[in-house]
Amino acid sequence: MKEPAIGDPGLPPAEGEEEHLSLALANSTIALPGGLTIDLLSTPAQANQWLAERGLAPADAGMREMCAAQLRSLREQIRSLFASRAASLPALTAAVTAINDAMTRVPTAPLLQWDDETGPYRATPHPITAIVDHALATLAADAADLLTSPDGDRLTACGSAPCSRYLLRRGRRHWCSTRCGDRARAARAYSRRRNSG
Repeated sequence: MKEPAIGDPGLPPAEGEEEHLSLALANSTIALPGGLTIDLLSTPAQANQWLAERGLAPADAGMREMCAAQLRSLREQIRSLFASRAASLPALTAAVTAINDAMTRVPTAPLLQWDDETGPYRATPHPITAIVDHALATLAADAADLLTSPDGDRLTACGSAPCSRYLLRRGRRHWCSTRCGDRARAARAYSRRRNSG
């Protein structure tokens, strides 16, 4: 059994996360009752663990803060696009640009390099940078695929405040987890009792 991440609230994956890595990335920041927010990518080690668990980086990649910040930044751009799609609103140009930039950043071949003493050679960029760029490209491409596929019509925000997760709606279900569904039903029941009394 997998060890939970530091600060992991123990929520199961939201509907669609297993098929769409971008949905899992969007849900890697979680708002909980009481104003608490958990960020599963808050440190380089946590970002490395998150990527490794999804086969996007080796467990010992040695992620640095700059790389973790790039991952968190892409997450916010994806969340922006998911919010726009779920609410049928126009997308922010900067978010679309960020997704396209991430998808096109990864070279398809080793690049030409030139050393003044030894001459031309081909090499890939710094290994950690290459790992992160590849992960970002994979996540961005998955987000683009999700947003443009029929599944994009099922994309919705969890209907239980203050939850900030997204899911693919299946039937009438609008909650990312049983916990959020129970919380929403309890809030409705409390409101009915209060208003009837």
